[in-house]
Amino acid sequence: MTKMSLADISKKMRDIDVAMLSTHTDGGAIAGRPMSNNREVDYDGDSYYFTWSDSRMVSDIERNPKVSLTFQGKQFFSIAVEGKAEVVRDKKAFEEHWTKDLDDWFKDGIDTKGVAMIKVHADRIHYWSGEEDGEVKLKN
Repeated sequence: MTKMSLADISKKMRDIDVAMLSTHTDGGAIAGRPMSNNREVDYDGDSYYFTWSDSRMVSDIERNPKVSLTFQGKQFFSIAVEGKAEVVRDKKAFEEHWTKDLDDWFKDGIDTKGVAMIKVHADRIHYWSGEEDGEVKLKN
């Protein structure tokens, strides 16, 4: 059995656009929603997603930063990420991760009133590739 590295996982993630981002709600339930990773293909353990500052997801993260991400790729490739999220409201950081496709959602680009970015730093990544599975732990 070959163990995948973070670089191997990054290569496999290149064709996966949507992740399910799950948070803990104020009542203790788990809330999930699909989020586009905007084709950030050089995955290093950090993921970035744009949303609205007043969303439930943002308030969930501000209360409890522990989140999970799940990705489903081709040929039975799946990833489960456990990590910590933070809400970013810095336009300079937005510029580093902005893609033209986001203009469809946020009409004034990085200057759109109420836009926020979620950064998820992975602590642990579990993957399945066919019958092979494994885990990559990242340093904090």
